[in-house]
This record gives sequence, structure tokens and C-alpha cells, in this order.
Amino acid sequence: MKKLIYIMTLAIGLASCDLDRLPLDAISPETFFKTENDLLLYTNSFYNMLPSAEDVYNEDVDNVVKNSLRDELQGTRIVPTSGGGWGWTELRNINYFVANSGKVQDPKAVAKYNGVARFFRAYFYFQMVKRFGDLPWYSGPIEAGDEALLNKARDPRTLVMDSVMADIDFAIANLEATRQVGTVTKWTALALKSRIGLYEGTFRKYHTEFNLPDSEKFLDACITASEDLMKNSGYSIYKSTPKTAYQMFFASDNAIADEVILARDFSDALQVYHNLNYYTMTASYGKPGLEKKLVNSYLMADGSRFTDIKGYETMQFYDEVQNRDPRLTQTIRTPGYTRIGETTPLVPEFGATVTGYQLIKFVSEPKWDTFGKDITDMPIFRYAEVLLNYAEAKAEKGTLTQADLDISTKLTRDRVGMVNINMATANAKPDPYQAAQYTKLTGKNTGVILEIRRERRIELVMENFFRWDDIVRWKEGQLLTKQFKGMYFPGPGNYDLDKNGKIDLVIYEGTKPAVPGAQLLKLGSEILLENGNKGGNIVINSHITKKFDENKDYLYPIPTQERLLNPNLTQNPNWK
Repeated sequence: MKKLIYIMTLAIGLASCDLDRLPLDAISPETFFKTENDLLLYTNSFYNMLPSAEDVYNEDVDNVVKNSLRDELQGTRIVPTSGGGWGWTELRNINYFVANSGKVQDPKAVAKYNGVARFFRAYFYFQMVKRFGDLPWYSGPIEAGDEALLNKARDPRTLVMDSVMADIDFAIANLEATRQVGTVTKWTALALKSRIGLYEGTFRKYHTEFNLPDSEKFLDACITASEDLMKNSGYSIYKSTPKTAYQMFFASDNAIADEVILARDFSDALQVYHNLNYYTMTASYGKPGLEKKLVNSYLMADGSRFTDIKGYETMQFYDEVQNRDPRLTQTIRTPGYTRIGETTPLVPEFGATVTGYQLIKFVSEPKWDTFGKDITDMPIFRYAEVLLNYAEAKAEKGTLTQADLDISTKLTRDRVGMVNINMATANAKPDPYQAAQYTKLTGKNTGVILEIRRERRIELVMENFFRWDDIVRWKEGQLLTKQFKGMYFPGPGNYDLDKNGKIDLVIYEGTKPAVPGAQLLKLGSEILLENGNKGGNIVINSHITKKFDENKDYLYPIPTQERLLNPNLTQNPNWK
């Protein structure tokens, strides 16, 4: 596997985010842009734009809950004085490259590396549009003193996104088609187009308040890009034993290139690490755990709905995780769980998870448990996402067939031996539990869209903050205001979590008991239940009132300083 370490390969100065400042202190177009290798060296710096490991795994929206809440969940965001994500250095570097790359006397090399640059320009603007909406579009570097461009107003989202799609189409046409897990290729560009098309198409469909046209144009772009990749790339879903395939795919030190289209690489030999193992097993990083609604959303192993079972609300841990979609036992610790390469069964550690549903996705061998010493590669684009994008786009457009599901969602479910979504059954009997969460859905495909959203949430949990993007584009911010919950307990008492005859957990009141080997949690301080000593689900951050303003919180505010510097920048709606 070609290793990709996202480091700067040139001694370039990137200290300022000013749009009118040259990105390269030591390199001029007259002396540098001479060979194909120069183009390669320069474009290597663009990879720093991609998510860090923490940006991949550190999800904390409503799938994964922690003992603190982001401002976005509390409703406490304010207009920042500066910063706030309004940074343009990366774009300046890209545009500087595109403006000067043609000095290399090799048209094929220029086209190829301009494809890399325009991939990253599309990626940059997509991230910015998701955050801010309308933006000034810059297709070239700004010369010092160009007041007209420096004081440019925000261009309409429609213009910016059409320009983004033109960039990604150029990248698709000019990038190499050889699959490389560490390098942007034609297939990476198609995967990005699939992602962009689905996001923008559904955002425009559900956010009618912005009066954005052409939602179906973007859904079509998602569909055609996904189809091209599905038919011509050779990627496939990694499969081994259904009981372990999903877990082992994410715990692999090296990204599995049959499914991973682009990954951030980590290496012990090169001393490039992240912190995933330590993050999931200590109290230092918020004690992350799956939220109850997500746990409830995993189907039974036979494809039936867990939430159709009478009394599911008061099932205790051991019973609720039996005979479920195998991805549940490969995402959190369940009875019988052992670390990779070991044989000692482990129960959830409540010192490391606020909900009781302790994460094991991406968790590798114990030898990588040391702080900041993990090396599992982190997927940024993978084939499973493309399959789910395809199914959802077709369902939202109204053209989905069972045959479409059989070449998309069936493949992600086949990995773990789950039955596929049945479109007719889903639409005839939409899941009321899912429907209660997604309030904007209507129409003949409501049932199957609910099932595709279920599949997406389960398959992509803890990856790339997809959940935040999904909630935003579906206009379901109300989900963030709900009380986050964890395991159910009927009250204080002794609990054998894995039914092996040994007490694993004691929830107590008053004096701390002496129960050797058990975890001891004091009710009311170390653990909170909905109904106190009468029991209920664990509740997390119940003292914080969560708010989401439907009139402003789907976009971020423009920083005050930027609007003072450029008086033509308007503020997003209702941000004061």
C-alpha cells in the first residue's frame, strides 16, 4: 500500500490567511514551476486540508454522546470576532498553483495536477458552503492591492456550487484512474461528487426557506457519479466472517484498499500516530458512548424491528443486545467481547463511557493503547458511503427500485449477514420509531427513506461527522434538542452485565458497598437515572437545556472582524 503522510514537502510559508498574500515565501513561479516533480511537490501540501484522525472518529452529535456538549448542541453559538472557520489560506495556495502550473512544459502533467488542485478547490468550497452558505467565489489568486476582489460580496450559493461541480468534473476527467488509497484519483473525485450531490440535493429539497433551485440536478449528479464508481472502479465491500468483518475492517492498521478509496495514513515506523484506543478507554476525552436512540435503531438479526418488541423500552443490557444486527456487537462492547488477540471477556467500563455503550469501532490491539500511539488508518472516503449515497439519492428523487437496493444497501448488509431492505414492505409499513425522529419526511417513499437513513446511521457511525451533515441537510435540527440517554436500569442494585454469574456493576445509594471486582457508581452523582431510585435510562447532561434555532442554526455566522474589513459581506440570517 502506498503510504500517505500528510506533511508539508516544501519549505513554504503559510502563516497568514490573507487572500492577498503570496502562499510561498521561498518559491516564485519564475524559479519553481519547471518540472512535473515540482507540480507533485506543491500539490502534496493540499492533503493537509483533509480531516485529521480526530476529525474522523471524534463524532459527538447525537450518535455518540459525551459528558460535555458542543456549542452547536447547547444552542450557545455566538458571532465570533474572528476565526470561526472563515479561513482562506488553503484556497489561496490552490489558486496560486493553478495560475502558475502551466509554466511546466508538459501538458499531460499540468492537466493531471490541475485535476488534483481543482479536486481540493471543490473540497474546500464544499466545506465552506456547508458552513456559511453564500460565499465569494475566487477562481484565481488576488493581487496585492486589488480592492475590488478583496471587498467582493458573497456570491449566491447557486453560483458557488455550480463552480464546485465544474471543478470536480475537471478533476474526474484528468486524474489517474489507478486506485491508490493514499492519493487523490479519479475515483476519489467521483466519491466526492457523490457526496456533494447528495448533500446539496437534499439540502435544497428540505430547506425550502432558502429558495434554492435544482435539487434534482444535484441528486442526479450523485447518482451518475456513484454509478460510474460502482460499475467501473473495481471497489467492493470488505467481507470475511459476518461476526467480525465490520469490526476488523476498521481495526486494520493499514486501510483495506478494496473498500477504502482515500485514507489518512498512520505509521509506527514513521512515528505518525493518533489517539483512538486511548480515547475510547479513558475518562480524559468525554467518556464517549452510543446514544440510546441509535442503539434502539439496530434491527434484529432476522431484519425485524427491535422497537416493535413489546417492552423494549425497559430491556436491560444483556437482553437488548441479543440477536441484533451484528454491527452492534462490532461497534460497542457487548457480552462476550474480547480485545483483538486476547481471550478475556470484558464488560463496558462506565469510567470510560457515559451511556454504558462503550465504543469499539476502530479499536485495535492493546499494544496501541498508550496515549497518542495508535496507528490504524482513518478512512476519508470509502465505497460503502458511495453505495448509501446512491440509494438515498434515488429514493429522494423518486426513481428507486428494489434492484437499486440490491446493488447498494444489500452489499453493506451482506458484510454482516443481514437481510436487505425490502422496498415494498418498508413503504407499506414505515417504522413509527424512525418516523417520530425524522419529521420532515412525506410521500410514497417515506418508509424506504427511513430505512436507508437507518442503514446510513448504523454503517457510518463515528465517521467524518457525517451525522451532523445529515441532520443539517435533512433539516432535522430538532433531534439535537432531545434528552440524550444510555442504558436502562430498574434502580439501585447489583448487575451482572454479561450473565456470567459475577457482579460487574453496583448502583448504590448511601454508603459505598464492598463488592470486589465490581464497578461502583453512586446514584445521583456518578450515574443519573431518569426516575432516580425508581430507575430508568441513564441521562446525560440533564442539567443543560439544549436549543436549536430553526431560523439560524443550520448555518454559521460570519465573524465580525471579517465584515468590518469587507463591508460588502452580509451576515447569515438572524445572526446578530
